[in-house]
Amino acid sequence: MLNSPRVCVQVQSVYIESQSSPDEERFVFAYTVTIRNLGRTPVQLLGRYWRITNGNGRETEVQGEGVIGEQPLIAPGSEFQYTSGAVIETPLGTMEGNYHMVDEQGNAFSVAIPVFRLCVPTLIH
Repeated sequence: MLNSPRVCVQVQSVYIESQSSPDEERFVFAYTVTIRNLGRTPVQLLGRYWRITNGNGRETEVQGEGVIGEQPLIAPGSEFQYTSGAVIETPLGTMEGNYHMVDEQGNAFSVAIPVFRLCVPTLIH
């Protein structure tokens, strides 16, 4: 797979206190991903791979087709945004990964999802 500079990925995460149970080592986070097509041709997201690491260094890998049940086709100059969630056992962790995509000729390429933090706000000073 080729790496493509035509697609930009940005992620923002937020702690969901109402669904978390710190006493039970359950910390729930939502993350919103924005995928921008900076190229001149459409691209389609076919699959995803995530590495989720909790504060103790325990890694969980998640992979599958599409995102939130979709395999979006992203037109040139446009973006696709979605929100999903992750549950970890510690108040601090990270996520990173990549998207498996194809261009309009069917050429597969991978787009890196930069590492981002999952963090309970009270931990940040």
